[in-house]
Amino acid sequence: MGLAEAPARRLIFPRDAPKLPHPLPHPLPRYLPPDQERALLAALENSPSRLRADALLLMRATGMRIGELTLLELDCVHEAPGQGAWLKVPLGKLLTERMVPIDEETLAIVDRIAGHRSLGRPLRHPRTGQLADFLLTHQGRRVSADSIRGELHRAAAEAGLDGVVPHMLRHTYATALVNAGCSMQALMALLGHVSAEMSLRYGRLFDATVRDEYQRALTLAKAQLGPAIPGERTQLPVAALAGGNWRDAPLIKSRLAGGYCLRAAAQGPCAYANICEHCPNFRNDASFLPVLQLQRVDTEKLAADAAERGWGDEAARHRRLLGRLDLLIGQACAS
Repeated sequence: MGLAEAPARRLIFPRDAPKLPHPLPHPLPRYLPPDQERALLAALENSPSRLRADALLLMRATGMRIGELTLLELDCVHEAPGQGAWLKVPLGKLLTERMVPIDEETLAIVDRIAGHRSLGRPLRHPRTGQLADFLLTHQGRRVSADSIRGELHRAAAEAGLDGVVPHMLRHTYATALVNAGCSMQALMALLGHVSAEMSLRYGRLFDATVRDEYQRALTLAKAQLGPAIPGERTQLPVAALAGGNWRDAPLIKSRLAGGYCLRAAAQGPCAYANICEHCPNFRNDASFLPVLQLQRVDTEKLAADAAERGWGDEAARHRRLLGRLDLLIGQACAS
């Protein structure tokens, strides 16, 4: 300006302006459909590169980011009294450290990695500079993210898949949890999200997943069963099946709180059946005893029916529900 009182340097820069809200919503996370996931996991299980393949299997089983995976330390598994095994996930992209519960199968993957890693002296941590014993080491060095990506590309090509990236394993992990009824609060803790908005993206994916899987299964069921599912509606003609007794219908069956569900065997066990009874937010009291007892009687019959028909997964689901119903009935009697 040429004025004497003008500041000697610029005071405001373009980066000082607040960011405007994103005009478009974030795209839905990309996950692997069940058939593609099975093909990929089979290729990883048969991989000759056990260290990197097991690293990818561990990533799928825990929902870690690839940067977190490569920074796992040798003592990352912790046993909590009465709470099982937990995996300590190091600081990641959002600088959040978390504990993720793991089952026996995942623990076996960690043990396999520990058996295939190369022994050596501690290495400098890239973030802190301190010496650390890393879980993923080979020939005295940390296994790089690029080499893990290379193993994923090899396995994906063997499985006939294209465009698979490591982060899709994380999205597949989160999608499976949401579809199984995992709460948003638990999902945030498991994924290390710092805002509910990040986890809610998987809630939106849940709706899309349900619709896609429903259309796929319905199309397959129509092709295999013919007139069993009318073309203009999805309600099965219950009265025409087994004399109107839905329990004797040659279909996959579930007792629900307000009715029942019938599904074609081609559709497979429903991932959403009986979610409410297993949800930690589910509550009941003595007034619900008649409904719970009726559900238990039906579930016991359905478990036997599924076992007789050779539907192992469906029979196991009914047996898990029986255990849960016994617990709920006991709580209702005590209230």
